[in-house]
Amino acid sequence: MTLLSTKADDIARLLEDEIVSGTIQPGTVLRQEQLSERFQVSRTPIREALRRLAALGLVSFVPNRGVRVRTISRAELQEAFLVRAELESLATALAVPRLGESGLAALHAAELRFSELTTELRRKAREDSDDSSLARDWMQANHAFHDVIYDAASSPYLADLARGARRTFTAQATWSARSELDELYVRNERQHQAIVAAIAAGSAEGARSVAREHVLSSGQLLEAILDLVEARRR
Repeated sequence: MTLLSTKADDIARLLEDEIVSGTIQPGTVLRQEQLSERFQVSRTPIREALRRLAALGLVSFVPNRGVRVRTISRAELQEAFLVRAELESLATALAVPRLGESGLAALHAAELRFSELTTELRRKAREDSDDSSLARDWMQANHAFHDVIYDAASSPYLADLARGARRTFTAQATWSARSELDELYVRNERQHQAIVAAIAAGSAEGARSVAREHVLSSGQLLEAILDLVEARRR
């Protein structure tokens, strides 16, 4: 892999995290000259990074305007969560007999990190203060938890589909806590713990069921965030 390709990969990964976490909002126009200045590189790796984001469905090229972060409808968002729920449940069931002691330890560690960040998000909500970097860390910890499961499932095609489905949640609003959402965040955290418990017990069907319920609950959480954001705008 060339240095140029590596730089484009690094930029694409960082922009993907910022888009999915909501740090870069839907509808934002990404201009090559501004990104070139930000990352202190020529426009060549910037163009390549943007092409990679377009291939993931996160951005679209707009004639004479540059590249715009994609905005999806509520119907598309709901469909994406339904699809991911089925993919996630299948991946989790496949992972149960393949995880092993080291994999289960990694899953426990990922769950603990996610739990710690959820507690911090909820504390920020009670103080009525937003922290975009904390929200991004929380999202990445959530992904890390599920990535342990994807890796254990040993089905690269399924993992690619599941990751593609979760990229659709391009942060129509920043993943952040509000005091009104506390119960939903608690439920989200407990479902991670239930997934770990089902896997540790060797219950593929139990893990499949909890994983599906978890993804659908995550969809409800994101929709609740959207409802709050839209209400505050009115």
